[in-house]
Amino acid sequence: MLNKGDYVQVLDEDEEGIVINIAGNEVTIETKDGFVLNYTTCELLKINKEDEVDFKSASNRGAVEDALQEKVGPIKRSFVKEKRSRKDEFVLEVDLHIEKLTKDYRRMEKHDMLTLQLDAARGQLEFAIRNRIPRIVFIHGVGEGVLKAELEFLFSRYSEVVAEDANYQKYGMGATQIYIKQNPNR
Repeated sequence: MLNKGDYVQVLDEDEEGIVINIAGNEVTIETKDGFVLNYTTCELLKINKEDEVDFKSASNRGAVEDALQEKVGPIKRSFVKEKRSRKDEFVLEVDLHIEKLTKDYRRMEKHDMLTLQLDAARGQLEFAIRNRIPRIVFIHGVGEGVLKAELEFLFSRYSEVVAEDANYQKYGMGATQIYIKQNPNR
């Protein structure tokens, strides 16, 4: 049972504070940083003010862990572990917008801008192939589609490259993702 003035900790967050209002199942707390936040009673754990300083004490930690376990329930374990290298998680992002490549783009002709963008893409692609980086995302923007078409032509000239539209939720329509097939005989 919580009362005004009780010191509480939020179970799922790294937040604690003093209860300033209780309205039914909703509890309003003021954090140490002065923020006023609302939680339900089942999201809060009452702790002694003295324990705030020594929060890592075994008895208090056990109470928090028990409350968290009760809320979460049993943890399902998976015994099949997938080995993934850190290299597989890394995705090289290359922004081909002209303003990202040069400061003097206002003086350039459209053909020169396109050439600069394609040279940058080719350089980054060859860098990734040399360094065995498996994925690259080229951010080209939507525009009229000229750069995208030229990139598709460039990528088709590399047998080890597979191109597809990048994640729409992250990049929208203006990006292409490249997978580089890794040849172990290299």
